[in-house]
This record gives sequence, C-alpha cells and structure tokens, in this order.
Amino acid sequence: MRIGPSRNIRTAGKLHTEIRRARAAFKPPLNRMATSLSSVTARNGERVQRAAQLCLDMKANDVVILNLAGVTDMTDYFVIASGTSDTHVRSIGEHVIAEMKKAGLNVHHSEGLQQGRWVLLDFFDFVVHIFHPTLRSFYQIERLWSDAETVALEPQE
Repeated sequence: MRIGPSRNIRTAGKLHTEIRRARAAFKPPLNRMATSLSSVTARNGERVQRAAQLCLDMKANDVVILNLAGVTDMTDYFVIASGTSDTHVRSIGEHVIAEMKKAGLNVHHSEGLQQGRWVLLDFFDFVVHIFHPTLRSFYQIERLWSDAETVALEPQE
C-alpha cells in the first residue's frame, strides 16, 4: 500500500501550477499599455489591505498580513484572522467574499465555509485564512511561514 499525498491534493497542486503557468504566459494585446510591476504590486497591496479591513469590519481577532514574496511562488500574501466561533468564522468569510465581489474581485476557490473551523479564500494573488481560535493555535500558520515579512495594517479611512 502506497502512503503519500492523496490524489485530490496532487490534482489540485497540478491545477494550481497549470493556472500559474497560463497566467505567466499570457501576453496582453498590443494595443494595451503594459502595467508596471510597481503598480501591480501596489494594486495587490491595496486589495490585501481591503480584505484585512473587511475581516476587521466583522470584528475578527488578531488580523495579520504576511508578504510571501521571495518565500514562495504559491501566492503573494496571506491574510490571517480569527473568529470567536464557527458561526463567526463563516460570517467573516461570507462578508469578505461578498464585499470583494462588489469591488470586482471574485474568489477563485473557497474551502471550509460549511464547517466554519478554517475558511480559506483563494484570490490568486493573496489567500485569506480565517480560523477558529483553537485551530489557529494548533496549526500556528504564522510560525510555519515565519520567513515571510509581516505587513502593517493600514488604518481605515
């Protein structure tokens, strides 16, 4: 009997890799001006700050932004937050999805909304993790990604 990653995890990993390659290979039409890297980074930073602020709007605890540039190619940022109960975790996740959609940014993939213990929202350039407090202390995701720089939350305007 072979022990290793499940087929679903391997398939999801391959799909994510294929999507990244397709995005990297995409060339904008010639009549469009190319966007500078700094403006793309600034736009992503604004979106990440917006997602973190949406978590805070729903009274999330311990909201942290990690900049994963140079640490992994999987995504650029993590937003990590905690709710106080399963229902609170679900409501934070649903609020982030709804408000980001209003801002024109759809979630690519979500997991855990039904259970409310650990909600993962993948927006490609950043991933939002919303934890039940017991799971956050168990997985210690900030320690796992300790090589990443912590980004300060910008005050709400």
